[in-house]
Amino acid sequence: MLGRLILLCGALALAGQAGALTIYKYTDANGVVTYTDKAAPGAQVFVFRDRMVERLDQQVKLETKKHAAGETLLVRNDLYAPVQIELRLDRLENVVGAPDKPIRWVLPPRSTIRLATLAARDPSKPLHYKTKLRYALGDPRLLPTQNSYPLPWRGGPFKLTQGANGKYSHFTPKGRYALDIAMPQGTPIVAARGGVVVKSENRQSGRGNNPSGNFVRILHDDGTMGVYLHLLRGSVSVQEGQRVEVGTHLASSGNTGNSTGPHLHFVVQRNVGFALESIPFRFSQPVNSLPNFAVGGE
Repeated sequence: MLGRLILLCGALALAGQAGALTIYKYTDANGVVTYTDKAAPGAQVFVFRDRMVERLDQQVKLETKKHAAGETLLVRNDLYAPVQIELRLDRLENVVGAPDKPIRWVLPPRSTIRLATLAARDPSKPLHYKTKLRYALGDPRLLPTQNSYPLPWRGGPFKLTQGANGKYSHFTPKGRYALDIAMPQGTPIVAARGGVVVKSENRQSGRGNNPSGNFVRILHDDGTMGVYLHLLRGSVSVQEGQRVEVGTHLASSGNTGNSTGPHLHFVVQRNVGFALESIPFRFSQPVNSLPNFAVGGE
């Protein structure tokens, strides 16, 4: 099965410049699931979902404090990473103190900021207004300082099954320059660059409800982020807020989320202005070679 997946992904990576391929999924009489670019009796179209779905609404929150003088609007960032925010105030009625333009800020990790204090023009009547908060992980003012990374696993050699601009799934802004490397489940995954763990998932089994599966997101000092996807359930060994160095063990490779076979999906991203996008990078040695730190320990 793994061999067929590798061959399929290899074909996808080498596909021409036409649009994204149609992938079919079917289960044979023995219960074996197969993915292919050829239609077969009983096969269903495999619908791709963006692999990078990370909700922040429980960690980036707009709060309203009511007091005798009016209402104060604050934004709280519970993440271990900066967040770019924009607050718009619309449909204002009986409001004094509202800014004429949207308020934009880069909120530091684990912090709260006051954005506006509103008062009633007529104190005998209530305030009325609508808020719209927009945000994105990371600081767009920072620029990348590194584009070469050591291989983020121990063992091998393995095979690159889908590269940048792959026609199966690497055609969205978030994943355009991502790399997929086929490897057995349980392969040790290590940090390709030092930084702070800012997001992780460790409880998903199978496809679950998050296309990323289990993952670890690490914020580097230059504002870029390395993301390791489709990890084995229960294998993530780092905590959000933890500082890691190159070679720190993160988790074991798996086959969770929107994955057609055991592999690691590795991507480097940055905030380009209220949007996370993947950026070009390269590994410092061929994928089908042993990592330098795979021999002789750390």
